Amino acid sequence: MDQAGGRGGTAVTGPASTAGRRVGAGAAAVAVASAVTSALGYLVPVLGARTLEASDLGALGTVLAIAGIVAVPSMGLQIAVAVHRVRHPGASARRAGWLTAAACTVLVALLVPFAGPSLLDLPPAVIPLLAVYTGAIVVAGRWLGELQGDERFLRLAAGMAVQAAGRYGGLTAGLLTGAGLTGSMLIGTATALLIPPALALIARTPSGGSGALGITARQVFTACSASLAMLVVSYADLLLARTLLSDTGSGAYTVGTILTKGAMWAPQVVTVLVLPRLAQGSRRALLLAVGLVTASGTALVTASALAGGLAFRVAGGEDYVGLGRYAPVFAATGAIYALVYVLVNAQVAAGAKWPSAPLWVGTLLLVVTAGWLVPHTFPAIMWCAFGTAMLVLAATAVPNVRRHRRLRAAPPLEDNAAGSY
Repeated sequence: MDQAGGRGGTAVTGPASTAGRRVGAGAAAVAVASAVTSALGYLVPVLGARTLEASDLGALGTVLAIAGIVAVPSMGLQIAVAVHRVRHPGASARRAGWLTAAACTVLVALLVPFAGPSLLDLPPAVIPLLAVYTGAIVVAGRWLGELQGDERFLRLAAGMAVQAAGRYGGLTAGLLTGAGLTGSMLIGTATALLIPPALALIARTPSGGSGALGITARQVFTACSASLAMLVVSYADLLLARTLLSDTGSGAYTVGTILTKGAMWAPQVVTVLVLPRLAQGSRRALLLAVGLVTASGTALVTASALAGGLAFRVAGGEDYVGLGRYAPVFAATGAIYALVYVLVNAQVAAGAKWPSAPLWVGTLLLVVTAGWLVPHTFPAIMWCAFGTAMLVLAATAVPNVRRHRRLRAAPPLEDNAAGSY
């Protein structure tokens, strides 16, 4: 980003204005790419419900769940590479990317003995295909991280779109053509294998990577653990509801969590854009990110309070309109986790050793509280989830506040680099 300086407007305003337009265009493109990814992700189970038999539909759900969980390291890899790339421009992450992908591929392949009817009840060929499919998705995090760290946001958006198309496009095509579960997985895997060469092309630079100061396994593990913990703590109440409530209550709670996930991921683009600045230690970037995410959450919670019945109708249908009074709580829980996501990324960017610790502790507290200390009712689990989110937010805010105070005592050199924000 161009630095601002001097007096006289033309020399300053022009570059700053150009940088601002570039950031704005990048933000819009990343937001669109995120929306496309979410839409394609929802499209696959919707098509499955209309094209597969009940047994195959359940198997498809299992496949998507496994792929979603094991692909979390792709996000962690992207974050780790982006932070490392900011600190060491041009540094290579080739080895880390392929090793992370290989580890995830092997992990899924180990499920082959459990694929039979007694456990996962999946066709024999599905797990090996899923292993390759997952590896192709995970390794994409390497190139996306390089683009994010280099602040090439328009190319990052293109890369995100390529990853989404490769991840869901083949499955969608298979379901639309009636290929069945195994056939759809075969087409989906073949399409996913196109992701790495396509991203390598998008992320190429004239000089290429320097190969120096390669990213460490510890950095990748820390970021992956934080991403996984974020997923687990934000989905734990849904799993508890499935276990502790009746089928009717569990279904209603599932509809409520749609509002939670919407509020949680709606401002994700903010974190994507500011992460490189967070890796530079910019106080301004962190404050701006927190402010924008807080504003987004406030707007969504207010809308849920004013039109809770409509929110539940849109999320689940007419049968759930009566639960509209709970909409603000679900939205608030998601809004809080959106802030947690920003603060955890800030900790990863700052090189914290265990940024995921508050999330794992929060998950444990939620399980204990909802499982043994409160009645097994819809409102009880909902309020436990909200309380857990508040505790996790406080725990993740403390180290960021302490670091912010330390930086305030130091010369604000990094704010020049963050001037465009």
